[in-house]
Amino acid sequence: MAEVVDVAVAEGSAVVFAPRSRLVEGVRAYGLIAAMWLRSTMAYRASFVMTAVGNFAATAFDFVAIMLMFSHVDVLGGYTLPEIALLYGVSGTAFGLADLAMGSMDRLGRRVRDGTLDTLLVRPVPVLAQVAADRFALRRLGRISQGLLVLGYALVTLDIGWTALKVVMVPLMLLSGAAIFAAVFVAGAAFQFFAQDASEVQNSFTYGGNTLLQYPPTIFAKDLVRGVTFVVPLAFVNWLPALYVLGRDYPLGLPDWVAFLPPVVAGLCWVAAGLAWRAGLRAYRSTGS
Repeated sequence: MAEVVDVAVAEGSAVVFAPRSRLVEGVRAYGLIAAMWLRSTMAYRASFVMTAVGNFAATAFDFVAIMLMFSHVDVLGGYTLPEIALLYGVSGTAFGLADLAMGSMDRLGRRVRDGTLDTLLVRPVPVLAQVAADRFALRRLGRISQGLLVLGYALVTLDIGWTALKVVMVPLMLLSGAAIFAAVFVAGAAFQFFAQDASEVQNSFTYGGNTLLQYPPTIFAKDLVRGVTFVVPLAFVNWLPALYVLGRDYPLGLPDWVAFLPPVVAGLCWVAAGLAWRAGLRAYRSTGS
């Protein structure tokens, strides 16, 4: 792995530079940039509170729509409101975490078009960290809070036969789901190196995928379910692990043990996203402006 200089340490008459991996350097740079935007945000705390509340309210309308559906029906695709609330809460929270950390990736196409990406390339910091942390928006905590509230409602309301594996599954699918969504953000941004004006294509897999996962897989065609299981593996965010917690069978008849694969799938997604990012970055050509 490539290394960059960290600090200089005197050793006799020579100066030895302690190396630091690109990964560590990227995480450090991301933290510094995000902290800068946090300080900027908290300088106007009233504005931050209003935008966070607005973000909370805007995302809450999605669940309000589901509740309105259940004012006319008792089940949707064979699922009750608390069961769908579990799917919604897991998907919303996982997506909120990914959106908080990587949501700025959809601005990459704009930077490619106007040439401002060039300013990031000349800095001795990984470009991915700079793009991801750019305009870090703490207001996105509103989405996470709303997802956690719905998830809490589901866990309190549902009559689940809890086991040690099911208890572990809840935080596991939240973290793994966030990692999968974050990888999709990166892969979508890599696509913008080639398509440039393609943020809506990226959003169809991120925001669109989140909306898809809020509903049970039984209401969708099996070809679509196969697509989000084997092609873009969003089903591992909540469908597969959550149905294991609920004790329900997956529409494709997969074995129960696949519910424990989200961490593996998240890792594979990040490998694929990393390769796509490197390919896109290498293919980038400056606008010259």
